[in-house]
Amino acid sequence: MRIKNILLLLVLASMWGPSFLFIKVAVAEIPPITLAATRIVLAAVTLYIVLLISGSRYKKSASFWKHVAITGFFAQSLPFVLISWGEIYIDSALASILNGLTPLFTVILANFLIADEKMNVQKITGTILGFIGLIVLLSPNFTSDIKASLWGILAMTLAAASYGTGMVYTRIHLKGTPPMHAPAAQLLIASIYMVPFSLWMDGPLDLAALSFNALGAVMILAVFGTATAYVVYFLIIENTSASFLSMVTYLLPVFGVALGVTFLNESISVETILGAICILAGLMVANNVLKVGVFGLKPKRV
Repeated sequence: MRIKNILLLLVLASMWGPSFLFIKVAVAEIPPITLAATRIVLAAVTLYIVLLISGSRYKKSASFWKHVAITGFFAQSLPFVLISWGEIYIDSALASILNGLTPLFTVILANFLIADEKMNVQKITGTILGFIGLIVLLSPNFTSDIKASLWGILAMTLAAASYGTGMVYTRIHLKGTPPMHAPAAQLLIASIYMVPFSLWMDGPLDLAALSFNALGAVMILAVFGTATAYVVYFLIIENTSASFLSMVTYLLPVFGVALGVTFLNESISVETILGAICILAGLMVANNVLKVGVFGLKPKRV
């Protein structure tokens, strides 16, 4: 992979990693569906303004709008709602770790849908390691507060699957689209169906009642964690595979755990550490960053 792509992946991780902290702050005052809708609308407005300034316009192709509607649902609307709702029940640190399951789903889906990303021994071994790690990570919830914790864990796992679906679909149908056009159109379409849905489920948002922290968290999520992040997302997918793009989640737990512990006084259990290590090792094996050998795992030679 070119250095440019690796640097873009680091930039994307720096934008998405802190999102779990800001979601945790915002969801304390804003209902999950309303939070997702507000984040999407503000991001859509941000990118539309950028398009106007740059002199660009939305594409008029019917197939393009069909594809962005589908990717907008799987890559933004559904996971945003699931993550916001899930973080009511689990810590942001755990949420960021569970989001690291995204490459597992991406690798599996890519095997069946993308010709040059077929499953092999590396990917199968990585998938098994990842799910073992998930079991270890979940083990503390088997004895305490199982219902509440498991709802959050289920939501985050489904969000990871949705992200994986969105990445694979984007790789197949939207590669070659100008990076600004696809995320701007996705966010516009997502806004159209998310706003009525949020009003129906949660009612109007009382902005005057929100604290400065909640408003700031939403703005950061919209501008940096959504609008800017998805432009970088499409820059990466244009030159690499869906599997490589999904590797961004290897980096997210580092940001998520560090910020959750630093600012929210969240604790990390031994099971969380061991589970996270196993999940990340599995993801790296699945994407051939670590090589499976007779004497265990070793870095791949480059």
